Amino acid sequence: MRSIRAAAVGAVTMSLALAASACGGGSSSGGGSNDSPKELTYWASNQGASVEVDKKVLQPELDKFEKETGIKVKLEVVPWSDLLNRILTATTSGQGPDILNIGNTWSASLQATGALLPWDAKNFDTIGGRDRFVESALGSTGVEGQDPAAVPLYSMAYALYYNKQMFADAGVTKPPATWDELVETGKKISGDGKWALGAEGSNLSNNIHQVFVLGKQHGADFFTADGKPDFTSEGAVAAVKQYVDLMAKDKVIAPGNAEYAQNQSLSDFAKGKTAMVLWQTASATFKTMGMKEDEWGVAPAPVASGTPGAGQATNSMVAGINMAVFKNTDNVDGATKFVKFMTSDAEQKILNEAYGSIPPVKAAQSDPAFNTQATAVLRETLATSAAALPQVPDESQFETAVGTAVKELFADAAAGRAVTAESVKEKLAKAQQQMPTK
Repeated sequence: MRSIRAAAVGAVTMSLALAASACGGGSSSGGGSNDSPKELTYWASNQGASVEVDKKVLQPELDKFEKETGIKVKLEVVPWSDLLNRILTATTSGQGPDILNIGNTWSASLQATGALLPWDAKNFDTIGGRDRFVESALGSTGVEGQDPAAVPLYSMAYALYYNKQMFADAGVTKPPATWDELVETGKKISGDGKWALGAEGSNLSNNIHQVFVLGKQHGADFFTADGKPDFTSEGAVAAVKQYVDLMAKDKVIAPGNAEYAQNQSLSDFAKGKTAMVLWQTASATFKTMGMKEDEWGVAPAPVASGTPGAGQATNSMVAGINMAVFKNTDNVDGATKFVKFMTSDAEQKILNEAYGSIPPVKAAQSDPAFNTQATAVLRETLATSAAALPQVPDESQFETAVGTAVKELFADAAAGRAVTAESVKEKLAKAQQQMPTK
């Protein structure tokens, strides 16, 4: 999900919503649902540089759908800062849209509300079948063993973006493939007001994404097989310490990045203040910031061995946007037709090319648009070396609790306070205590 544009807003509210008896969306009042079988309401997440950009991308496609089906789609593009709270309000009030976008890491948490239409075999058949979708994207659609709560729409992955000129000036000839190489490269670049790597130390979701991947590299999952929090394992502690140590010990992240939460690290990168950034699907954002495509390169995010893959060679979470239908919509048939349209091969090519993301539909990935400098690494990462965040009902609380622990550790590092295995474990133990008890 592109939640790194904002911290995990509303995760505290999520815990309240999950405790409530949710009745879903699709009411004919309040949230803007349809008053006619020939009308649908759609909450789209803000994927472009602005809400207006999204409207320009989406409206022609919605007009095309109306021409084909006679069903008008009323569009509202919802900013990330509002999206989760809007969804939670809809799940508890019953007043929401017919169709909506959700960040894929929220799938299991929203599934637990009971408000979303389950995508069983019959529903998947109405949109062409489950096997049209990439398996890694389906892995972020709800709890394993249950019918998915949503359908993949846009897929994204993390990669290492680097400034070609800053590398050349430092005599660096290729992007680092291992963490040791990244630190070594960073020490050649850092100095005279320039830093090697950007980070968003106060962005809870971004913190989770980074330490989850490092956790996989250290053999940790943060949850046990039965879904219980396991934040203080040796691997989890090592993962969090390694990430914070990029500032605390290795000195390749500027102390000021401890306060970053709203894309400031991308701005620094675009301005030539920082040589590298670990980000998901960033090419479109660089363009809006005035950076030319030949000024940056992209490589797989580092792993200990230098060769990305499964298990401990995982180098990205499966990021992306899913499309969900509120269970109590009074136009299930129209809603599923719209999902079928948006996930058709043709629309997948149009929409994902516009946003710089990767189609989660297999057939659409063969288009040359998804084999460019900006997309080839992301496509390969999603296919071979990305893993889904834990699909557990308490995932949103995990983002808040552990993301905050990492934020506090970055604050310690920025202030010159020691970051030790003991202090990391203490913060993670506190985070685990904040998780809901069963």
